[in-house]
Amino acid sequence: MDSLMIKGKKSLEQEIKDLESTNEALQKELSSLQSEAYQVEEIHKEKEELCRVLQFQCEESEQDSLRQLNENKKSEELLEQHRYEIQEYKLKQRKQRMRFENQLHQLMEQHKNLYSVFTPERLPEGLASAENTKRQLLSAEQLKLAQLHKLSQELEELKKQKLSETQE
Repeated sequence: MDSLMIKGKKSLEQEIKDLESTNEALQKELSSLQSEAYQVEEIHKEKEELCRVLQFQCEESEQDSLRQLNENKKSEELLEQHRYEIQEYKLKQRKQRMRFENQLHQLMEQHKNLYSVFTPERLPEGLASAENTKRQLLSAEQLKLAQLHKLSQELEELKKQKLSETQE
């Protein structure tokens, strides 16, 4: 029985050594897993922080995009207004140009008409006609002045007669 006990004791001691060895290995594995869990937790915290930062940046980008869209819309409206004003200005310029062209055309027609009336060939005839008209007008003026003078004298005589009749 002693040998059986010794065998049992050796067997138990061996089992205890195996258990202690397994325990050590399990402790090392537990320590390694805890370390790995800590690292994973740190990585998770970093990723959460990165996620918050990215969300914030995304929200800022969305706000910037909205602001840019609003600015673009205002710019397009302003551009459209300027286009309208430019078209209005061009139309006004076109109307002025057409008026000017019409006036120029009328002046050219008047010039042609005047040229046909006052050609160098007709100039002596025109001068003679003007001179004749001038003489006629002067003679008519002298006649009218003489008539006016005569009427003025007659009026004076009538006034004198009336005065002398009223005094009598």
